[in-house]
Formats: sequence, C-alpha cells, structure tokens
Amino acid sequence: MSSEELLCVDYEVFGRVQGVFFRKHTQSEGKRLGLVGWVQNTDAGTVRGQLQGPASKLQQMQQWLQTTGSPQSRIAKAEFKNERPVDKLDFKGFKVVR
Repeated sequence: MSSEELLCVDYEVFGRVQGVFFRKHTQSEGKRLGLVGWVQNTDAGTVRGQLQGPASKLQQMQQWLQTTGSPQSRIAKAEFKNERPVDKLDFKGFKVVR
C-alpha cells in the first residue's frame, strides 16, 4: 500500500455532460486510476460526485474531468469543493448513481 496521502473531494461538471455517456466514462476513468467514489446526473443538467484516493491520482482525475470527459461531451467548467484528507476510503468501488 502506498504511503501517499488519501484525499476526498466533491465535484460538479458543467456543460454538455448529460446524454453523452459522461457518467460511464467517469466511472471507467476513476476505476482505471484506482479511485473510488460515485457519479450522478443532477436535475440542473450537470454531473456531480465524489472522488477518493491517493492525492496524485485524484489530481489526474480532476484534470480529466476539466478537460477530457466522454468523447461527445463539451465541458464548460468543473468545480471541486471540500477537498480533505481521509484516513480510509469510504467506498469499495466507483459507482454510477441513478
């Protein structure tokens, strides 16, 4: 197990992010990076969720959420809030919440 600090952060992504498989791609990228958490659509037309994992992997995922997303998405902006250290991960995997 890495000695790297574990962090948790909440996020919300704005733009054309619903109906373009954004949640599925977010889940895949999170799993690829070894992160845990969740992702869901909002009634406001955004996608929000929470990420947990090693700080360096969290930074990579934040960059991905700001610039890449799913192939058909158009990201206007991504906001990250409540970044904090955690002693242990609260989730076992990365899930899409419906």
